[in-house]
Amino acid sequence: MFSERTLSRRQFIAGSTLAVATATLSGAEPPVAKGRGRFKIIGFIKPFQTVPFDEIASIAREVGWSGIECPVRKGGAVEPERVEEDLPKLIDALRGRELELSVISTDVEDIAGLTQKVLKTASKLGIRQYRLKHYYYDLSKPIASQLENFRAKLRDLAQLNQELNIQGSIQNHSGRNYVGAGVWDIWELIRDLDPKSMGVFFDIGHATIEGGLSWPIEARLIEPFLATVSVKDFVWAKGERGWRAEWCPLGEGMVNRQYFETLAKSNFRGPITQQFEYQMGDRKEMIAAMQKDLGVLRKWLGA
Repeated sequence: MFSERTLSRRQFIAGSTLAVATATLSGAEPPVAKGRGRFKIIGFIKPFQTVPFDEIASIAREVGWSGIECPVRKGGAVEPERVEEDLPKLIDALRGRELELSVISTDVEDIAGLTQKVLKTASKLGIRQYRLKHYYYDLSKPIASQLENFRAKLRDLAQLNQELNIQGSIQNHSGRNYVGAGVWDIWELIRDLDPKSMGVFFDIGHATIEGGLSWPIEARLIEPFLATVSVKDFVWAKGERGWRAEWCPLGEGMVNRQYFETLAKSNFRGPITQQFEYQMGDRKEMIAAMQKDLGVLRKWLGA
């Protein structure tokens, strides 16, 4: 039920009991990021998406975020089939901690299936951004001709987004067959669309893996479409099968802080979402790691 990077219910309950007792004895309130700086810094809750909604809100508040990015997809905190029933409950839990649900990560790739149900529900609840499911190339076929199929899907989605007053975004992701690994194909796909309807979920970690030293070009290229910035760090590690990217705490890897200094000088006002793919241990260790990364990010942003 839980992956090795996911906080289990038993781990959470044990850690939560200790945390509540400590807070009660000390009379201390958990740190809250609300109102700090101009950037809205949120957290992707994938590492603890399986715990109850109240606990999700409690963890997010304790870390110090102003809100969350929530998986509304198969296996996520909210299943697409139950979005109408469960998404309002999660939002209520967050509001009880003075937090918001800023972005949802979805299985949306076209206007078919549960797309309209998910997006209509999100829009009615005041959620204005969602992340699309990844597109993949078929490497046995010519690459350029496949772009037309993706472009048609995005055009239809952009029209639906405009009707629902919600913005979709495509994440750049490193990998041998990901659409957007090079960022340039994302720009090619959405260059003629309204950025208010279809934007880019720019992941500086993945951009650095694929772009090396060219990430400033790619960041500048998609700046007019920038919807959300995703933050995580990595190092190159050599194993039996060669070199691979290994995720690590922010500031200990290859991601250049210069990107955030540039971002702080830009006109970007959208959310910055922190993602965590490295091992963090139990609840107490996980929260400490997230708080440490948040502190590094604030420092880099001058927030």
